[in-house]
Amino acid sequence: MDKNTFKYIGPGIVVAATGIGAGDMIAAAASGAQFGLAIVWAAIIGALFKYFLNEGIARWQLISGKTILEGWSQHFPGFVNWYFLIYLFIWSFVVGGALSAACGLAANAMVPALSVPTWGIIHALMAVAIVIYGKYKLLEQMMKFFIGIMFLVIIVTAFLSISDWFALWNSFASFDIPKGSSKFILGVIGGVGGSVTLLSYGYWIREKQWEGASYIKRSRVDLIVAYTLIGLFGIGIMIIAASLKPEVVKGSGMIIALSDQLEQFVGIGGKWIFLLGFWGAVFSSMIGVWQGVPYLFTDLNKNMKPNKSSVKSIAKLPASYFWFLLFIAIPPLVLLFTGKPVWIVIIYSVVGAFFMPFLAVLLLIMNNKLISDKRFKNKALSNIVLSLTLLLFILLLVKELVGIF
Repeated sequence: MDKNTFKYIGPGIVVAATGIGAGDMIAAAASGAQFGLAIVWAAIIGALFKYFLNEGIARWQLISGKTILEGWSQHFPGFVNWYFLIYLFIWSFVVGGALSAACGLAANAMVPALSVPTWGIIHALMAVAIVIYGKYKLLEQMMKFFIGIMFLVIIVTAFLSISDWFALWNSFASFDIPKGSSKFILGVIGGVGGSVTLLSYGYWIREKQWEGASYIKRSRVDLIVAYTLIGLFGIGIMIIAASLKPEVVKGSGMIIALSDQLEQFVGIGGKWIFLLGFWGAVFSSMIGVWQGVPYLFTDLNKNMKPNKSSVKSIAKLPASYFWFLLFIAIPPLVLLFTGKPVWIVIIYSVVGAFFMPFLAVLLLIMNNKLISDKRFKNKALSNIVLSLTLLLFILLLVKELVGIF
């Protein structure tokens, strides 16, 4: 690892900030309020799994020179593309509403003169403008700024608010799954560090012009830093929320309750830093999704046509990129008027979580069978973690279905 590796990290921070904004903060807060410290372990598992998934994506692209979408389009039957295309439209609709709701919650907590839906609409349109007129460099700098503020506030406050260190340690050691917690565990694991947005990492490293095997170590350090921050951040939110009453997760009062909790430990200034930081985190998440996910549709669209070509930079993207950007931003706004903004975000996290097994299977096949150089194939640890990803979601799914029926 050369001495300048840490200097050049960045795409992983964009992934971290994109995931933290909606998935981590809302799903983790709801889980902490409902089950206390019992499922804090889920934040660690989520971060660990996402690291191995994203590392596999980056390694495939840096060795093959192709995005993972290009790879599966060339090596798998056509129905895989169609499956992902349908899933991408469903996921994007849900996530568009979830991020608009999260931004609406954050802004309404600071300026209640405007409603959650109104704030959500304003932020969705602002994010569209930033993506169209901004560049990747601006995106990366925004993410670093906001994630720095939120990390400092949340980690310090979580440390000060821990009243039962034994319960925290017991959560890490026992991996308990309390009754009724399956969907919350799915939400935390699915929300930690994003889901479909993991695929955006390949396009962001292209923006940084990371190409070839020499960038694998740099990418790994980039992702280790990012997912360490993500795991600690998710744990911090759950610790703070553990002292809240479960009913606060049913409305925008959750954000106010969290900020009031902060005020008890760090004063009124800390409360407003949290509110501003929360807003920054969810808005930067929206910008990251708005900028990154249309890459996927554009790449998929190109790979489903006879004349295939790579997606290189936002400056050279076709109209399909911008049409999908508008699809993420505009139609999902109808979800803001359901009156349940927090549950929209939790549903988004659960929906996103079910993308992980699909991605795990692809990486197990592609990085074991399709990479010719043995040095860059999956190592035993990668295969074990990817396999555990599949097994965990099968277990949680069965447990949830048994609970329903």
